[in-house]
Amino acid sequence: MSLELLLGPQLDAVVAAGGEAIGISAGGPFVPAIERRGVRHVALASSTRGWDVRADLRAAQELWRLLRRERPTVLHTHNPKPGLYGRVLGRLAGVPIVVNTVHGLYATPDDPLPRRLAVYTLEAFASRWSHAELVQNAEDVATIRRYRLAAGRKVRHLGNGVDLGRFRPQLLSPAERRGLRAEWAAGDDTVVVGTVGRLVAEKGYPELFAAVAGMAPGVRLVVVGGADEDKSDSLDPAVVAHARAGGVVFLGHRHDVDRLLGAFDVFALASHREGQPRAAMEAAASGLPIVATDIRGCRQVVHDGRTGHLVPVGDAAALAQALATLASSAAAREAMGRAAVAKARAEFDERHVVARVMDCYDDVAARRGITFTVDG
Repeated sequence: MSLELLLGPQLDAVVAAGGEAIGISAGGPFVPAIERRGVRHVALASSTRGWDVRADLRAAQELWRLLRRERPTVLHTHNPKPGLYGRVLGRLAGVPIVVNTVHGLYATPDDPLPRRLAVYTLEAFASRWSHAELVQNAEDVATIRRYRLAAGRKVRHLGNGVDLGRFRPQLLSPAERRGLRAEWAAGDDTVVVGTVGRLVAEKGYPELFAAVAGMAPGVRLVVVGGADEDKSDSLDPAVVAHARAGGVVFLGHRHDVDRLLGAFDVFALASHREGQPRAAMEAAASGLPIVATDIRGCRQVVHDGRTGHLVPVGDAAALAQALATLASSAAAREAMGRAAVAKARAEFDERHVVARVMDCYDDVAARRGITFTVDG
């Protein structure tokens, strides 16, 4: 899923440049879409999303054998577990260029000291094995430099971006918008609050459900995202059932998020931790005001008071108040939506992110005296 939905444009850029792109991950339903991009997918049979020491060791062994067999020029690792063992194994296997993307440190300055020590120690160790660290969030860049978790010359601010051609205001015709909203029992006078994310507690669903439970009948919450049973904080089915009984609409995983955003009035993201949330950037590009938690990542997407509202983590009452404020004023929603689009066009263009990734490969190659060869 990450290869297709998050990294697809970066893989496309490698293919477009004449290189061979190999996607290494667990198997699953997104493999055909990855391969349609011209990317060769190799499955790690033991790779899991949850933490399982034995499975993780087997996945590391599989990756070692794969790297020794394929001999890639560049190994680019993503996500915490592959980023940890992948950087080490890449260097030990003799991969000429090892790059890692930090999608969001798994600890923030507000976390308890033991968690910070554990995460920062592992990150400092793993970063010693890479040639470059691409960091999505500027706050993480500052943390990495402050605590010297990686050599300064390795660290680059990457940012994050979305397809501004796909996610844009007024994508739907009025009839299409009414049709979608009718499926959710939402009329023209209903304020539809939408959210997109896996059904895990870390995304703040319990407090979001609590926030909307006490709101007027004219507000409808629509949730886009499927269950993630590999995660320890996967939502209990009873919690989902209770929210559904209270009027929350669950759409599951969808491939038409751009269209769904066009039928929302407000976007909510109650996450406890983010790197730089793509879903919120897509909402901003689509012209939606956003209510999000005041955390790293969300602060980079939402200009508090201008493109939306930031509220404390875990505070259902503050979340409800911010949503109610927007629900009560169409003029405020429209003004903040316009400001969100302007911010997205200025800061969230994924083409700039892809260019930074490709420039990083070129810069590390030049520094190490490596020349890329491409097909044709």
